[in-house]
Amino acid sequence: MSIDTVPARSATASDLALDVQGVSKVVSDSGGPLTILHEVGLQVPRGQTLAIVGASGSGKSTLLSLMAGLDVPTTGRVVLCGQSLFELDEDARAAHRARHVGFVFQNFQLIGHLSALENVMLPLELLGDRQARSKAQDMLARVGLAERLGHKPVLLSGGEQQRVALARAFVVGPEILMADEPTGSLDHATGASVMDLMFALNREQGTTLVLVTHDLQIAARCERTVRIQAGRLSG
Repeated sequence: MSIDTVPARSATASDLALDVQGVSKVVSDSGGPLTILHEVGLQVPRGQTLAIVGASGSGKSTLLSLMAGLDVPTTGRVVLCGQSLFELDEDARAAHRARHVGFVFQNFQLIGHLSALENVMLPLELLGDRQARSKAQDMLARVGLAERLGHKPVLLSGGEQQRVALARAFVVGPEILMADEPTGSLDHATGASVMDLMFALNREQGTTLVLVTHDLQIAARCERTVRIQAGRLSG
C-alpha cells in the first residue's frame, strides 16, 4: 500500500477510470460559505484498487459523491469512464452511472418492499436486460444467499443485507465500484467477511475499486491509499 499526496499525471485518458481535476465544493450555512473540498485532483487508473481515508467530516464521502456525479462541484471537472460528467444533464449523468458504476453504502440502501432477488434484479431491469432474473439468482448464489432470494431486507441480518448490496453492485459488471464505509454498520467479524467477499468479487471481475473508509486495516488491502484532511488531499 502506498499513501499519496499528489497523483501521478503520466496516465493517458484511456487508461483512467476516474480523473478528478481541481474539484471544490462550497456550501452556505448560517455562518456564511463553508468549503468542504479544496481543489482536489486525483487520477485512478482502470483496474486499480484505491482507498480514500480520513476522519469523519473530512470530506471523503463528499468527494465520492462528486466522483459519481451524485453531487455537483462548485468548481472543477470529473471524467468518469471517459465522460466528463458535468457536461451532461442530471438524467444523462444517471444513465452513464447506471452503465458504468456499482455502489455499496454503509446503510445498504436496499428497497424495503422488494425481495433480495428483486433488489438485485432492479439495476439489470433498468438497463433492459432480459436475463435479469437468472443473472440476479446467480449473483445471489455467489454471495451465499441462494436460500434467501424471497426475503425482504427486514428479514435479513446486516451482513446478509450488505451481501445483497454487493450482489446488486456487481451484477451489472460495473467498470468501477464505489464503496462508502461498507462495514460501518457491521460488527468486526461480519465486516471482515463482507470485505473478503467484496475484494474477491472485485478480483474476479477486474473492476476498478474506490473505497472510502476510516479503517486503515481495510485501506491496507488496496493497492493505493490517499488521505483527505479538512477537504484537502494530504499525507
